[in-house]
Amino acid sequence: MKIKVLTDEKVRLDKYLTMHTEYHRSLIQKLIVNECVFVNGVLETSSSRKVKNEDEIEIQEEFQEESFLQPEDIPLDIVFENENVIVINKKSGMVVHPGSGNKKNTLVNALLFHTKNLSDCNGEIRPGIVHRIDKDTSGLLLVAKNNEAHRILAEDLKNKKISRKYIALVCGILKHNHITIDAPIGRDEKNRLRMCVTSKNSKNAVTHVHVLKRFSKYTLVECVLDTGRTHQIRVHLSYIGYPLFNDPVYGKEVIKGFGQFLHSSEITFLEPITKEELHFEAPLPFEFQDFLNRLEKDKEQEIEK
Repeated sequence: MKIKVLTDEKVRLDKYLTMHTEYHRSLIQKLIVNECVFVNGVLETSSSRKVKNEDEIEIQEEFQEESFLQPEDIPLDIVFENENVIVINKKSGMVVHPGSGNKKNTLVNALLFHTKNLSDCNGEIRPGIVHRIDKDTSGLLLVAKNNEAHRILAEDLKNKKISRKYIALVCGILKHNHITIDAPIGRDEKNRLRMCVTSKNSKNAVTHVHVLKRFSKYTLVECVLDTGRTHQIRVHLSYIGYPLFNDPVYGKEVIKGFGQFLHSSEITFLEPITKEELHFEAPLPFEFQDFLNRLEKDKEQEIEK
């Protein structure tokens, strides 16, 4: 469904859509939270955004209400848990929350089975989810068990008080040991499944890259985020010409199985209520580490020659 805004008044997005569609307001808000609403070709996740005259709004109609949001007995790798937070080591291939095309077998389905105590700040579709990582990205993820913890963690994330480190394997040999990529990211107008570096309808994005090890055709790097844009590391590394190995969307070299070689390896944050500093690390998945072992063996054989 496509709608063109025809008003000079500044009206909330959810209110305008309620007035000009058959959907009730609560469903409109769920549509927005569930990433089904685009404004001028850009994904919009805020119901309070003010629409402007001649804005073009598109609603993806394959959305279904939360009747599919059911607890599922799916094993979770829980690194830490108390009455306020859970730290999960998410496996590659697991979607974080239900959405279009992914209604079951998500992290949220598993969390609903694990506990009845999850925040609802992000609506019914994302209980407990403070931040996300991509389906095929593995590693550490924060979950809030109550709204107070969620609000504090979200604010800390916004104010860069939560430190996150990622390990990535990129194609090519990075020449510099340290790189800072400061380039705005927005939705790719030609392919909405992709993000890209663009000045149009974009948000600032900063990624710090540090070389850990160089192989004959690849470089192992550590990435630290100043911002948390969708696909940020994948987009930025591809933008500078060193895409992630095995990335089917932004990469050049892809093998079957697993996903992009990107792992959320460390997270440091203040426990939202007690204010105790917490730090956690997660080892690389077997597939990632096994491939690195093979690269290391090949490197040793080349040196012996």
